[in-house]
Amino acid sequence: VQLQASGGGLVQAGGSLRLSCAASGGTFSQYTVGWFRQAPGKEREFVAAIRWSGGNLYYADSVKGRFTISRDNVKNTVYLQMNSLKPEDTTVYYCAAGRPISSTMMRRESYVYWGQGTLVTVSS
Repeated sequence: VQLQASGGGLVQAGGSLRLSCAASGGTFSQYTVGWFRQAPGKEREFVAAIRWSGGNLYYADSVKGRFTISRDNVKNTVYLQMNSLKPEDTTVYYCAAGRPISSTMMRRESYVYWGQGTLVTVSS
């Protein structure tokens, strides 16, 4: 499975962006897809994930109520709608696919395929 993340850019605090993760190759609909982010010098951290069925959603506490993850298995694409953006959301965002169990959903080691990252910059 090859993943292509897009949609990053520059936005003012309080604004919105929608990231997309487009997949090709493999059977995308069988995978859980997650979004992670990594600032320079820091560990890659979990942001959100969605099961293959779309019925189970997971969020980091820092983005709950502001970010929404969704997927379209026909288009082989997962979206991350980011609202009420804050300067501390500034970093590179990565999408990833794998088959984690619930207890390992937030671990980057649970994901096998990774996209190249897209930069989100939130100005104050």
